[in-house]
Amino acid sequence: MANKKLPSEVLDYFRKQGAKGGKIGGKIGGKRSLETMTPEERSARAKKASDAAAAARKAKKKPAGK
Repeated sequence: MANKKLPSEVLDYFRKQGAKGGKIGGKIGGKRSLETMTPEERSARAKKASDAAAAARKAKKKPAGK
């Protein structure tokens, strides 16, 4: 039964249902975690994000030939 494809109208239905399901709960993950973290944990998380952003900027600036 593997490798059988669903009809396009069935696939469209599943895609629409999946898109709806993702929006029902809203984006609470970040808000919830920030409410439960201590100020030190929030600071550590912000520093980690800042370091990652700086590394991404630095990697983007590197010349392609080197």
